[in-house]
Amino acid sequence: MQPSTDKSRPAYQQAYEVLRDMILQGTLSPGTKLVEEKLATDLNVSRTPIRESIRRLEQEGLVVNKRVVKLTETDLRNTFELRKLLEGHAAQSAAAFLSAQEVAALEHCVHVGHTGSKEEIMEANKEFHEIIMRASNNALMIDLFDKMQSVIYLFRQTVVYYQRPFLIEEHHQICEAIKAHDGQTAERLMKEHLQSDLEFCLHLIR
Repeated sequence: MQPSTDKSRPAYQQAYEVLRDMILQGTLSPGTKLVEEKLATDLNVSRTPIRESIRRLEQEGLVVNKRVVKLTETDLRNTFELRKLLEGHAAQSAAAFLSAQEVAALEHCVHVGHTGSKEEIMEANKEFHEIIMRASNNALMIDLFDKMQSVIYLFRQTVVYYQRPFLIEEHHQICEAIKAHDGQTAERLMKEHLQSDLEFCLHLIR
């Protein structure tokens, strides 16, 4: 895979996106060592953009010690515990602050979850959680959530492509609690939703 020829974007950004996609799509499998010189040759860039790309992937949790991350049960549990704290709080905030237009966007995500292709459901799932997270109005929490997106993508693939039962029904329930301005219920449902995601992922890796 080659970086795009878009000269307006830095070489490291293009190299990062290629490497990230190779990891998320499984082209670079868990445990693979990232060798700067080889990657630079393969992507037809210098080693500096590769080095910067690897550093960013390490910050996002996709690379550890220059190897593609192989997530353990502890990694899964830690990630979801943090998500429950962040997104549980955000769901409570969403019940208080989301506009009618934003609630309608959540409802559209639920509709796509019932009717869309797997790729469309993946995107709707992402948007559903992002709309709620932005409602926290806490820049530090949102930034932390954004940095987790690549790892979250791996889990989202699992629950969508392996069709976790009741996934979209739970989104609907969360949406209804937010629409009713019931913050406590929205928070509880979000935490239960993420716990179900965790248990489904753990079941598959055991």
